[in-house]
Amino acid sequence: MSEEAIVIVGAGHAGVQAAVRLHELEWPGRILIVEEQAGDTYERPPLSKEFLKAGAGEDVAPLRKEQYFADKGIERVTGSVAAIDRSARRVVLADGTALEYARLILAPGSSARSLKVPGGDLEGVHLLKTRDDARALRTALHPGARVVIVGAGYIGLEVAAAAAALGCDTTVLEFMDRVMSRVTSEPVSRFFEQVHASHGTRFVFGAAVTELRGEGRVEEVITADGATYPADVVVAGIGVVPRQELAAAAGLAVRDGILVDLDSRTSDPDVYAAGDATRLVDQQHGIDRRLESIQSAQAQAVNAANSIMGQPSARHEVPWFWTVQHGVRLQTAGLRLPEDEIVLRGDPASGKFAVLYLREGRLAAIDTVGSLADFISGKKLVAAGAALDPDLASDPAVKLSATVQEPVAQTR
Repeated sequence: MSEEAIVIVGAGHAGVQAAVRLHELEWPGRILIVEEQAGDTYERPPLSKEFLKAGAGEDVAPLRKEQYFADKGIERVTGSVAAIDRSARRVVLADGTALEYARLILAPGSSARSLKVPGGDLEGVHLLKTRDDARALRTALHPGARVVIVGAGYIGLEVAAAAAALGCDTTVLEFMDRVMSRVTSEPVSRFFEQVHASHGTRFVFGAAVTELRGEGRVEEVITADGATYPADVVVAGIGVVPRQELAAAAGLAVRDGILVDLDSRTSDPDVYAAGDATRLVDQQHGIDRRLESIQSAQAQAVNAANSIMGQPSARHEVPWFWTVQHGVRLQTAGLRLPEDEIVLRGDPASGKFAVLYLREGRLAAIDTVGSLADFISGKKLVAAGAALDPDLASDPAVKLSATVQEPVAQTR
């Protein structure tokens, strides 16, 4: 058996999926996963959802059980990567250990963006990205605590839901004029604002945080208009930053993410990358994007392994996302653009509806609330680039598949 190794940097969803796929395809050499801390292979979505709830256990589910890695011969190395030496084809760890590779897969993920304002480092200011972050935040969320959340994206709203359910006095400060404005349309935003408001959460829109104040620990949040918000706990939910530093230092092409093609290959043909740290660029299909999506990360990881093993890649995975807030599930398939035509399907007041996003008459994306059937059908229609009849599609009594005018093969 060849002892050539594939080294995978990162033990999150992308890194573990790459190792699993390489084993499935019977890579003949060694498969090594480098994780910064022992036990890094755990599920990320529960950290802002179930893990913060009252009565939740002390740990989160592993991506794979320990025995799985042992049984499959997948080696795990604990350590921080200090450098990538592409000319010598090796990864150097902070303790000096050198790992030689035949192929390298980078899956370092992303880091939560911190508040770059005076007082941003005070005690009581939290980020939420890792298991340790979630543990610290859960300890801080107790009945009566004054919680100020900066940012009304998925993470911010999931934390707001958990905080309100735990009896915290919860306020969300958002720079834009509605929640989740980057990822959804106004009907969905307004629906979720009402859901949160009904559980006591306050929203302040157009709020730009300029300073955090306190003696040793945070006591209040100041915004650009001079308003002051008392706070025992502050949570920054203002997005993530791709961890591209190692790749950049190694001379790989980066631009708000490690640049990869449809096979997840970087600018070095022997180095692949997958997950939150990447930016997928494919000029032929007009793709230039960085996604923060577990499904996308896993698809990229599979593509990397397939490419290494000479297998065809699944090139046209439809991006999809989900969030649960106060027990209400939003599922999204595809990527909307602000200029897309919006078709509202059903009445938001009923708690069960969908929003369709048509681009030149074809379904480009769909949001669904309480409508699994529409999500499943809509995801397939997005993949097909199907042309829909907007009038028929707006009627929830008509099956979404029955509104198709002219399905075509996806070309994006």
